[in-house]
Amino acid sequence: MSSDTTGTTDSAAFWENHYAGVDPQWGTRPNAVLAEVVTALAPEPGGGARALDLGCGHGGDALWLASLGWDVTAVDVSATALERVAAGAAAAGLTDRVHPSRHDLARSFPDGTFELVTASYFHTPVEIPREQVLRRAADAVAPGGLLVLVEHASLAPWSWRAGHEDVTFPGPDDVRASLELGDGWHTERCHAPTRTATGPGGETATVTDNVIAVRRGRHG
Repeated sequence: MSSDTTGTTDSAAFWENHYAGVDPQWGTRPNAVLAEVVTALAPEPGGGARALDLGCGHGGDALWLASLGWDVTAVDVSATALERVAAGAAAAGLTDRVHPSRHDLARSFPDGTFELVTASYFHTPVEIPREQVLRRAADAVAPGGLLVLVEHASLAPWSWRAGHEDVTFPGPDDVRASLELGDGWHTERCHAPTRTATGPGGETATVTDNVIAVRRGRHG
């Protein structure tokens, strides 16, 4: 497991505490919205195709991508979450295709470029330069590659943000604009669909997501 050298940060402390209280099986399935987008827009990774999963949590997306043949760098600030990702990869026989990497993305970022960069629900109560991180994520997309963002556009009743009346969300067009992509990118998806979500206790609610998928031109 690779690691940054930033030590304990506010983000690390918050997310370590979070994962300490979460069932290790929570979040081990792929995000259904991400899975639909990737299946439609990047269904068959070529030999050696690399994916970067930002804020991977327990690794549901990373493990699913690896099962399709992607070589996945799974990034989180929580060492506990990454240990669980590594264990899940070992159990699934995917150790050679899943590479847990600890980063506080406000302070460090994985090197290299990737044919697929994903961030599912990259939200945190800890203040970070979120737009700057997502622009760096776009910079990490290889020519011809895809950036997929799946974000909350509403609150589920079980969210750690529920009860905060001042919580607002940008629309999908605003999120895309904040990436400051410039020329050479094609928008594949930019919308805010609703879905039925299931919480950690099995409860359900209708929620809205922002879904942004943009592809870098092959000469970009």
